[in-house]
Amino acid sequence: MSIESQLKAQLAENRDIVQALLDDGSEPDAEYIIEHHFSSTNFDRLEKAAVDAFKLGFEVNDAEEMELEDGSVIFCFDAIAHHKLDVALLDKAAEQLLQLAAKQKVDYDGWGTYFVGDDMDDEDEDEDDEDDGFPH
Repeated sequence: MSIESQLKAQLAENRDIVQALLDDGSEPDAEYIIEHHFSSTNFDRLEKAAVDAFKLGFEVNDAEEMELEDGSVIFCFDAIAHHKLDVALLDKAAEQLLQLAAKQKVDYDGWGTYFVGDDMDDEDEDEDDEDDGFPH
């Protein structure tokens, strides 16, 4: 698949993900942790991609080794950004990161984030209440 077709698909997915989060009640003005996913069977290439992502201003976590269902091994890391669910920012990042992936010959596997909203806070509080050791 060409970079252009990958980008077109990713831009559409950006809108779908943002809309799904907002439809589920996630806070539109909250700051989100956006995790852009990279993978490769070649650790050296993945490491170079991580350095490039860092130079673009992303936080980069340590690469992890993962065994797939077929027994093969891949390496992966996330390039992390903190910002609102702004489609323009997501589109810009997707374009930069797809180009980076193509340059380093690794896979860009899209991005993910977590729901931010009142429902999430209520669930966390309920869990905290259960763990405090006091009867309710």
